[in-house]
Amino acid sequence: MRAPLFLAILASLAAPAAAVEIDGRVDPSEWRGARRVADFRKVQPLNGEPGSLPTEAWVLATPEGLAIAFRNVQPPQVPRTRQKVQRDFEDQVDRVNLMIDFDGDGRTGYNFTVASTGGVADAVISNENQFNDDWDGSWRHAVAEDADGWSAEMLIPWHIAPMREGRDGTRTVRLYLDRVIGSSGERMAWPVASFERPRFLSEFAPVEMPQYSQSLLAFTPYASGLYDHVRGDGEFDGGVDVFWKPNGQFQLSATVNPDFGQVESDDLVVNFSATETFISDKRPFFTENQGIFEFTTPSDYSQLLYTRRVGGPADDGRGAGDITAALKLNGNFGATKYGLFAAEEADEVGRSFYALRLVRDFSEQNLGLMMTRVERPHLDREASVFGVDHNWRPTPRWNVRTRLVGSRIEQAGGTVDDSGATVWADYEMDRGWRQQWIAMHFGNHLQLNDAGYLSRNSTNYLHWQVQRRFTDLPAGSRYASKDWRGRISTNRNDRGEKLNDQLRISRESRLRDGSYEYAQINLNSAGVDDLLTRGHGSLRKPANFAAYAEFERPRKGDWAHYAEAELLSGGLAGNDKIGYSLRYRATYFLSDAFSVYAGFYADLNPDWLVWQRENLIGSFRGRELDLDAGLDWIMDDRQELRIKLQAIGLDAQVRRAYRVDAGGRAVPSDEPVGDFGVRNLGFQVRYRYELAPLSYLYVVYGRGGYEQDTFGEDAGRRLRDSFDLRDDEQLLVKLSYRFER
Repeated sequence: MRAPLFLAILASLAAPAAAVEIDGRVDPSEWRGARRVADFRKVQPLNGEPGSLPTEAWVLATPEGLAIAFRNVQPPQVPRTRQKVQRDFEDQVDRVNLMIDFDGDGRTGYNFTVASTGGVADAVISNENQFNDDWDGSWRHAVAEDADGWSAEMLIPWHIAPMREGRDGTRTVRLYLDRVIGSSGERMAWPVASFERPRFLSEFAPVEMPQYSQSLLAFTPYASGLYDHVRGDGEFDGGVDVFWKPNGQFQLSATVNPDFGQVESDDLVVNFSATETFISDKRPFFTENQGIFEFTTPSDYSQLLYTRRVGGPADDGRGAGDITAALKLNGNFGATKYGLFAAEEADEVGRSFYALRLVRDFSEQNLGLMMTRVERPHLDREASVFGVDHNWRPTPRWNVRTRLVGSRIEQAGGTVDDSGATVWADYEMDRGWRQQWIAMHFGNHLQLNDAGYLSRNSTNYLHWQVQRRFTDLPAGSRYASKDWRGRISTNRNDRGEKLNDQLRISRESRLRDGSYEYAQINLNSAGVDDLLTRGHGSLRKPANFAAYAEFERPRKGDWAHYAEAELLSGGLAGNDKIGYSLRYRATYFLSDAFSVYAGFYADLNPDWLVWQRENLIGSFRGRELDLDAGLDWIMDDRQELRIKLQAIGLDAQVRRAYRVDAGGRAVPSDEPVGDFGVRNLGFQVRYRYELAPLSYLYVVYGRGGYEQDTFGEDAGRRLRDSFDLRDDEQLLVKLSYRFER
């Protein structure tokens, strides 16, 4: 009795699957022979209990791609979210997720999200649980709704990502499927895996399926025209992106004369610190299959290849670099993956960027190598970086990640070498307990920022963290889960100076109505600030603290709210002077497709230290006021209009000037240091029409400006005056169209 059934199932898997019509309606005849998944269990809150609403999914490999269907029962007593969402949305709405690791090695995954109203999001997953939604893939989806619930279907083409060759006509991928109920925030999944745990990708369920392969050749030419109202002139440009995948083991991406005009506006940032602000990259060429080049450390945002460097500020300080062409190769030889990257900027100040990546997978671990090189002729500088990364999963409870990096800088006839290493280990215990250990060492002369991003070098950092998750809360509690964390850490630079010791206590909470809370307090010991004077001495600073709270309430009725607040001390005054910051944003939904939002940010820093020159610093009473407003209108499935306004007013009144002496003490100085202020404006109106998948018409109007002065105006007046700024005022029209075969 059992043998014929087994042979029938095997035959159905080996036989070519019939085409599935992606219309959102789960037709049993189309999904005959698919793998059915019905054991969806709660992962938010993370208690593994059966989901509160019946959910089924079907998985079917077809020659056209991997087909996934969801059937989501949702009775009338459970409110349905009708909100229209933009691509790569983060709104709390009814939705389903397919996450897949095509190679099954826990190195890189892809997330495909479909909302009940048809909106989509996609992202690349790396480092077990890090999501990057800058990537946009070409895949099909559809949704349908009835009185009992809603359903969704997806078709993910085999050419969407590089994947290694299978064996004997089959391949084993790892899958994760989940459903989120928008009104409560409950997430139910198969298997029981969570991105709130250190191990996520490697916990996906292995699924064997027939091996299919697709080839793809895609050209995306563009043409753009820009008129500058300030200069009174215009310019036209054009170029092309090429994507070629002859089989599953090789992909080539290339771009010639790429247009990186700002159709996506970055948030305004006023930064007087010695640490560079990290900005993610949304440019299509640099996000396409970029996951292979992920090489990060526990240091915030660190990576060996930070693609915003390409086309970033030119080495002569005159505008941005002009990219002539760039090339990227991805593929694999058996269990070894590789990636090659090259980009060239024009003119005599142009830079050349190169990167090589190799990754080898083993059963419980994987090992990687990465090298980058940047040639900067204008600075007579060549920078080379070498890195080795190792991920080890010795048991289901342990996850250990190790990184070794080294840099060599050759400039003006001299050579500087240095190195760094990081280890972080996570241990999952019983009854919701976890522990984490992190150790980092970055040498004084380790330099990654020619091609990569590192917030600071000269670091020796250790921390131990213990966590406890509570999910068995009483039914009458307004909370669905609480996650408490305690951390102790110590940090010294590579010259032996103590930066600080810290005690951190935090709590992350999810409420039964879908809201989110987070609170944190940091108690910091006395230490030194070795970055403030930009290499002219370390400043001793007293003990200080910071207390932070955040609350997000998703849409209920016509409103959604977000708020955060912080109390903090610092500067030379330590705990004698307390500053604060407040942020609030409200969104009002005129309809499910049209919303407006407005918010503000205000802060007071009573002892703000700002570097002037050499070892001269100023202590200021700083105040900042920001305005953030806009609207989002999703006209239909192809058209959207977005308006975004940001304005900043900053006022800094000098309290005292200081020189930092050889012992790190702040010595009062009579040298003139004056008040200053900043006005900053960013305004954009963007219309987008989707002609076809990954083919768009953009019409973008933008205006902005930045001004720093010494006038005696307060932050509120500067905020109002920022609307007069007009350093830039441009109208951009861009058309890109993707041709495939």
